[in-house]
Amino acid sequence: MRTVAFVVKGYPRLSETFIAQEIAALEARGLNVRIVSLRQPTDGAIHPVHRAVRAPVHYLPEYLYRAPLRVLRGLAQSAARPGFRPALAAWLKDLARDPTPNRVRRFGQAAVLAAELPAEVDRLHAHFIHTPASVARYASMIAGLPWSVSAHAKDIWTTPAWEKTEKLASCSWAVTCSAAAHAHLGALAPGKVTLAYHGLDFARFPAFLRPAGGDRATILSVGRAVEKKGFDVLLNALALLPTALNWRLVHIGGGALLPTLKRQAASLGLAKHIEWRGAQPQDAVLAAYREADLFVLACRQVRSGDRDGLPNVLMEAQSQALPCITTTASAADELIVDGNSGILVPPGDAAALARAIGEMIADPMRRESLGRAGDARVRNVFAAERGIDQLCVLFGLEEPRAAAAAQ
Repeated sequence: MRTVAFVVKGYPRLSETFIAQEIAALEARGLNVRIVSLRQPTDGAIHPVHRAVRAPVHYLPEYLYRAPLRVLRGLAQSAARPGFRPALAAWLKDLARDPTPNRVRRFGQAAVLAAELPAEVDRLHAHFIHTPASVARYASMIAGLPWSVSAHAKDIWTTPAWEKTEKLASCSWAVTCSAAAHAHLGALAPGKVTLAYHGLDFARFPAFLRPAGGDRATILSVGRAVEKKGFDVLLNALALLPTALNWRLVHIGGGALLPTLKRQAASLGLAKHIEWRGAQPQDAVLAAYREADLFVLACRQVRSGDRDGLPNVLMEAQSQALPCITTTASAADELIVDGNSGILVPPGDAAALARAIGEMIADPMRRESLGRAGDARVRNVFAAERGIDQLCVLFGLEEPRAAAAAQ
């Protein structure tokens, strides 16, 4: 049985359901997984899919100075291996271009990982091409193991080109989850990068027959309160809605900007219309999709280059026949056919967003039509099994369909 160590930034995380979904599905197909986390968990709850994952979790020292003996032992054991010198040379080259404490921490974590890897592990796989890939790359060189990487959103658009190029040259293969990211990474490493959408496990998002809307439209938005999600733009758009419209906003998600957003909502006179629920487990989010009348996500690209890939929450909302409005800043246009299965507006344009929201609130029949079309498209095109099939081939699992049927 193949055994792969998945290197992730933190586990479990409410905002990274797709990783747990992927691991659970690969385990069901016969892959033996070990999870390696660079950080301890910080969320107060977990999703049901996390309980389905069988893989044990191995936590590396998050800060090297807090585990000096463990780090020194890892360095000493790693230094005795033939791959240590090439790994050290690669790290020193990277450090010269990125002289940060973060870069130092990644090599220390890699040495600990290489020293503590179970003997049965025959591959490392990093989720995200920034810090987890750094640890996986250095550790793979020390341990003499192949490594691969799944690249997603922020990690792609905020990592320097030199670093992405060298990591892609070093790994055996890479996958990414949007056509835009695939084009970008594929240009850096022709022939090495595969497009594999995360998709949805529809067993966890069964079809929902949406009832007729009531007198007040409930708008739902799910996402961390960070700049690229554009929640300040959404608030500005809501402030522009005609006063005759009857609506409320439900926000689900944690994030550092929540206090700022709440102050903005109060200053705009919107506080009484908004319910801030904070981070929630998946079953609570599913219930919120079913209770809502409209889903809005105001994504945008920020100065650092950070932007969303294909937000999973859009697929989740559409699987519940919930009509969606979002922007063209992410890869949402790969999911949503504008005017047919959802509405796309320019990023950062509060007036355009307000017009779209206002029109949808005022037209329940249009909401129903877009919701049905979105549900049909996500179920026809974005089933998780397609991406898992691709990963099974890349991980070298034999007859993945037969393995799944035997479960």
